[in-house]
Amino acid sequence: MHPAKSVILFTTASGAGYGLLAWLGVLAALGLLPAERWLGVAGFGIGLGLVVLGLLSSTFHLGHPERAWRALSQWRSSWLSREGVAAVVTFLPVGIFALLWVVAQTNSGAAAAVGLLASVCCAVTVACTAMIYASLRTIRAWSNAWTLPAYLALSAFSGALLMNLLLQLWGLPLARAFGWAVLVLAVLSGAIKLGYWRSLASQEGASTAESATGLGGAPGGRGGSPGGGSGGGQGRVRLLEAPHSESNYLLQEMGFRIARKHAAKLRRIALVAGFLLPIVCVILGLALGGAVPAVLAALAAVAAMALGLAVERWLFFAEAKHVVTLYYGESRA
Repeated sequence: MHPAKSVILFTTASGAGYGLLAWLGVLAALGLLPAERWLGVAGFGIGLGLVVLGLLSSTFHLGHPERAWRALSQWRSSWLSREGVAAVVTFLPVGIFALLWVVAQTNSGAAAAVGLLASVCCAVTVACTAMIYASLRTIRAWSNAWTLPAYLALSAFSGALLMNLLLQLWGLPLARAFGWAVLVLAVLSGAIKLGYWRSLASQEGASTAESATGLGGAPGGRGGSPGGGSGGGQGRVRLLEAPHSESNYLLQEMGFRIARKHAAKLRRIALVAGFLLPIVCVILGLALGGAVPAVLAALAAVAAMALGLAVERWLFFAEAKHVVTLYYGESRA
């Protein structure tokens, strides 16, 4: 699939934003965060800013962005519509929680309950985003058991990196304990991503050129003939000529290809920048004092989101094959 920059920005930015907002709600509900005004301004400013940036960038991938509102009406059958509805609904508890924190300077009691509700809404929205891809059975790389947990884990991890940065900048006592939580999330997210890549490598696509054309059936079966080809069918199906002479939407959006060696190199970059470097930065931050932990927390957040997770999300799209490519020369998808 074509890795559009707008969709990559949408999934990485909004995922981190929702993750940060969720952490604000959970930690406040646990009574671990002070209702300090400027901490709230920074936290909600960054979180909502990333969410809005992501949602706006997603409209650039639409042929008619002005009609995006119509997607909200199909929530009964479309995960894309459910995501849009969830995103709109999430703004209400998040907005109320932000006002209570920043204006009334309270994040306990009723405000904490609203914050916890906001956290649940953030998680639901990220889950809906994941299900947009997991529900597409025509794309094996997405329609598997790893997509949903990967989206949730990466959102929690990237949001935790931002939360860790705020805790370090404000010098809060929670910073040290939360640093260990970041390490656990980094290892968990990296393990889930490795599991996802391993599943892609170990499982071949069920759809083939033979099954797509119906020419690889058993003798006497559908698309087959008695005594014809290897395995009793028509034999191996190969593309003789392309369906058309010029590029079209299908080739641009669904016919993207990436060399295996390039994909392997990009995977290493994603692992090092997205998980290993943040782990090293957090560990050093736990061991050192002064202003160094805040600098390392900033480096971890920037490295993970601007490079590591962006490359990971680019690969998520680039390595995905749509079954329609079987009609354009692919042997399996």
